[in-house]
Amino acid sequence: MGMSETDARLAFERHSTSKIRDAKDLFSLHTMGFRGEALASIAAISQVELRTMKRGAEMGTKICISASEFESQEADFCPEGCNFMIKNIFFNVPARRKFLKSPQVELSNIVREFEKLALVNHTTEFLLVNNDNTLHQLMAGDSFKQRITSLFSRSMDQQLIPIETETSLIKINGYVCRPENARKRNALQYFFVNGRYMRHPYFHKAVLSCYDQLIPSDTQPNYFLNFEVAPDSIDVNIHPTKAEIKFENEQLIWQIIFAAVKEALGKFSAVPSIDFDTEGLIEFPTEMGTENDNLTIPTTNIDPTYNPFNERRTTTPPSTHRVVERSAFNSDDNFMKQRTDDNLNNWDTLFKNFEQKRQDSIEEIRPDDNIAVEGSKFNFKETEDTKDELPQVGNTYSQINNKYILTFDKSGIILIDQHRAHIRVLYEKLIESKKGQIVESQKVMFPEVMNLTSSQTLILEELQEEMESLGFEISFLGDNSWAINAVPLCLKELDIKDFLNELIDSVNNGGNSLSDKLTEIIATTSAESAAIRYGKYLNEDEMKALVADLYKTKSPKYTPNGKVVIKVLSLDEINKMFY
Repeated sequence: MGMSETDARLAFERHSTSKIRDAKDLFSLHTMGFRGEALASIAAISQVELRTMKRGAEMGTKICISASEFESQEADFCPEGCNFMIKNIFFNVPARRKFLKSPQVELSNIVREFEKLALVNHTTEFLLVNNDNTLHQLMAGDSFKQRITSLFSRSMDQQLIPIETETSLIKINGYVCRPENARKRNALQYFFVNGRYMRHPYFHKAVLSCYDQLIPSDTQPNYFLNFEVAPDSIDVNIHPTKAEIKFENEQLIWQIIFAAVKEALGKFSAVPSIDFDTEGLIEFPTEMGTENDNLTIPTTNIDPTYNPFNERRTTTPPSTHRVVERSAFNSDDNFMKQRTDDNLNNWDTLFKNFEQKRQDSIEEIRPDDNIAVEGSKFNFKETEDTKDELPQVGNTYSQINNKYILTFDKSGIILIDQHRAHIRVLYEKLIESKKGQIVESQKVMFPEVMNLTSSQTLILEELQEEMESLGFEISFLGDNSWAINAVPLCLKELDIKDFLNELIDSVNNGGNSLSDKLTEIIATTSAESAAIRYGKYLNEDEMKALVADLYKTKSPKYTPNGKVVIKVLSLDEINKMFY
């Protein structure tokens, strides 16, 4: 614990490390690596103050470094161990500082890293303070389960199922969640190997496979799993940030993980079981007694000449029919000839059925005017300008089935969906007109409660004021729980929890702001409601005006939800129809 005066000075030099004493240590690493670049990199872009004292020493050392420049080193009286103070990150690299996101988003990223360290070192005391506000205060000596509930939510205590198994390859311990507690978004999924966090898609698939048929396909289980393996059986240098690890026996470990999780779910009644209770059931004889010796197997009369595809069978005399069928089955050629004759005689019925099924299919895929707007609809990104690829419309317009506008140019026939075209036109007009308008709000009868992580709570706190100005009313309940008391009127049909989770992810990833996202939803909902309906007759002037307005929009080929508006039937495609 702590460093000497010499070691404290050398710790900030590039490629200096205390983890390698001889060549054998290269194959028995228990940490993130040994390149010795972390402290040197931090000191290069910030101002660092280190206070350290070695165990048993009378005095410690204080070192100050700024942008890799050594400023001072002096004796200091301080507690045993190391205390780092890092200030003014990127103060000397302003170009890099511009890439930082908002303070709350960056703080949420810090909290996520803090959670990983606190989980894997659950016996160590941790304190996280931001602007004199204590975010986490974790006591030393916590069990793994206590650390999980302290970090995320006390309600998780009843959701966790313990796992513990040990083999010659790997030792596994930790917790998985019950199937009913799986999450649609932001599942808590952590793998730790030899005291360090890692991501491993292959092992993640092993855990998910155990939940097949137990959770909906759009949900994810929580899990917190610790692995202990021989250090020489893993490679920690396959990822730039050391977030992924290569295992020597991945397939065998996959099977061990699968068996361990499956056993835990079954042991704690988290999977469906077969009920072998026979009380009250009818008893069936298991052996043939003497009284049943005279039983015989029943016989079944079968007509070998029956042909279910011959519709005339019901109108043909039985004797004649049997003769015809026998003669037909005497030769494969005769049988095929009879089937061909039947199809030719019934061609009109077949074509009628085909037309009916085709019409039914068209009706099924026809957009529903009253459909509810879902959050996933607004993920379509209109980043590609497709105007250069648009066909040049002609001067003559026709309407097909009061649904499609037909015109042509030198490249072929152009079909435009009139309803979707009008949605695109109205959407862009509404986007401009809705900016700055007051949004109507509606109280909910029973407030919905959302359980978030600490990092999500930080982002929601940042958004709270803006959300309230746009029609939301939310309140913090403590323990990372929020109550939703009112929502904008335009969002009453949405799953508001999914919408807010998507919003938090969008802000965290640098996506659209809340006001922009809400404006898009209002504009899309209004445009879908007010657009020209299918079945409405348009004269030629109206069609020309609609197409002209469509071609003035930013993305004429698609609706705001990503549905196709314009299709071109090229001359080559038309020619192929007549080959």
